[in-house]
Amino acid sequence: MSNEKTGSAAAATRAPQPTETNPLDLVPDQIPFDTPYGPPITLDRAQTVIHAAVAEAKKRNWKMNVAVVDSGGNLVAFQRMDGAMLASIQIAEHKARAAATFRRETKQFEDGIQLMHLNYLLAFDGIIASRGGIPLIEQGVIIGAIGCSGGTDSQDEIVSKAGAGVIHQLPASETDK
Repeated sequence: MSNEKTGSAAAATRAPQPTETNPLDLVPDQIPFDTPYGPPITLDRAQTVIHAAVAEAKKRNWKMNVAVVDSGGNLVAFQRMDGAMLASIQIAEHKARAAATFRRETKQFEDGIQLMHLNYLLAFDGIIASRGGIPLIEQGVIIGAIGCSGGTDSQDEIVSKAGAGVIHQLPASETDK
């Protein structure tokens, strides 16, 4: 009887063996989100991006705050629609800054925390785990980013995508070359 207890006690104290490999142990061949920073977006182009985002929000009767930053994360243009939530002013700017400086959509952080449980992301300065921040990429370089806030994350993302979508349609101006 004592041998059974000893054997089961030894089995109970063994550390559980991992059944899966840790996805964080994967070593990619290249650095992800390695889009280079380019020249900063001009005010005219930033306002065109905002105009497209606001047009999308108006079409859906959503009240949004829309921010566009340059490739260094500095605010270039901002618009608060009538009745948009005041707290969302800073959130829109934060989303735009995070998208530019981290060179990825803020949805990546939302997914990392909500779906993959990568809570260590919350320790990084400047992170916002809420979609609606999108880098503005032209000719393979980041010229800025847009951030929208005022609705749900999915609404913010739709409005941001409408604004970001015009960058590839606009002709490059002489100052953006």
